[in-house]
Formats: sequence, C-alpha cells, structure tokens
Amino acid sequence: MTDMPAAGLPPKTQEDLFQFLDSLGIPHTTKRHEPVFTVAESVALRDEIPGGHTKNLFVKDKKDNYFLLTVEEHATVDLKTVHTIIGAASKVSFGKPEKLMEYLGVIPGAVTAFGVINDMGGNVRIIIDEDLMKDEIVNCHPLSNDATTSIASKDLMRFIEATGHEPLVLKVTA
Repeated sequence: MTDMPAAGLPPKTQEDLFQFLDSLGIPHTTKRHEPVFTVAESVALRDEIPGGHTKNLFVKDKKDNYFLLTVEEHATVDLKTVHTIIGAASKVSFGKPEKLMEYLGVIPGAVTAFGVINDMGGNVRIIIDEDLMKDEIVNCHPLSNDATTSIASKDLMRFIEATGHEPLVLKVTA
C-alpha cells in the first residue's frame, strides 16, 4: 500500500482541515511552532497555548481493529488493561506507521484526533478520555506536528461526528 489514506486519495492538508472546521461553523485558532514529536518537547508551549493538551495513542487489537485514544497529555493509559474499556477483542499494541498514514494520514509524532478526517473507510474507532472533556478548550495537532490548533471540546465532538465517526467518551486513564 502507498502512503495514502483510503481509496488512494492523498491525505487531507491543514487547509482542508481548517476549511472543514469553517464549513461546520467551528471556531479554531492555530499557533505555528517548531515540530514537536513528544509531549515532553511540547511542554514549552503551554504558557502560549491555554487549554487541555492531548496525547494520542494509535493502537490495534489482534483482530486488526484500530483505535485512536485521545487523552490529556500527562495521563497514563494502561495498555495491558485498556482493551477491556474500549471494547477491543484482545490486548492492544501500537499500530504500525504505515497503517497510521493509511487510515489517519499522519506520521508518528503528529497523531491527532483531527486525523479522523482522513479515515473515510471508518477503520479507526476514536476514544476520547472523559477527563480531557472537562477542559473547555482542547489542543490538537492540525495533521502535522509543527502547529497546535485550539478548539472547544464540544466542537471537537461535533467535528468527529461530522467525519462519520462516533466518538466514545470513556475513562481510559489511570
């Protein structure tokens, strides 16, 4: 398979994402910054970008069911037990970068809830941690890790639903 999402289409761009949010009437702001690949690298941006910051885990079970877990950046997810909460068929492991690109149109280090805009085939189940939803504003990478987009948590749910996904809000963190 090539580095392209479903049906051989190229992954959506930041501009595509912003146009989609605009078409839904969802306010959003984006701050450009140096690429960050880990939560630790992104901590320096906290003073400049208020709200809840996310950590995203792209995982799969033994039956090749894929899940995107979007949690608060400092939260701990127990990969040995989370399958019982999210409805996976077995314990989960991290999905391969090729599947991440194919389904969500992003590279490792840029994983984001916004990636579901590329999952036309509905291959990935998105799980939002309920603790993250307590934040009024949620911050996610806009399909690349050189920017952070701020959006109201309720609007993040609207966005996910508008992509044809049903977000599950579950307590997945310790």
